[in-house]
Amino acid sequence: MAVPKQKHTKSRRDKRRSQIFLKKPGLTKCPKCGKPVLPHVICWNCGYYKGSEVVDVLKKLTKKEKKAKEKEMKAKEEAEKKEAKKEKSLTWQELSKR
Repeated sequence: MAVPKQKHTKSRRDKRRSQIFLKKPGLTKCPKCGKPVLPHVICWNCGYYKGSEVVDVLKKLTKKEKKAKEKEMKAKEEAEKKEAKKEKSLTWQELSKR
């Protein structure tokens, strides 16, 4: 049976162990709902992938869950519309009118 001739130092042991750790997955935001999603994977919150609906998420939910989800999605869309109106840039003519 093989036996090491010399003891490995603590630094050598620690160098080896420095690569043994968990890495965080590289998550991206879903363009539709904004939830974190793995890249190149369907968003399980809204069911969209690359701007098109792939899975009908509401179909699998119960009646109570479906109402809550629809309400949440509607509120999110309204918030986006408000932000779009706020971000609209004003021209010099519009500023002079105010």
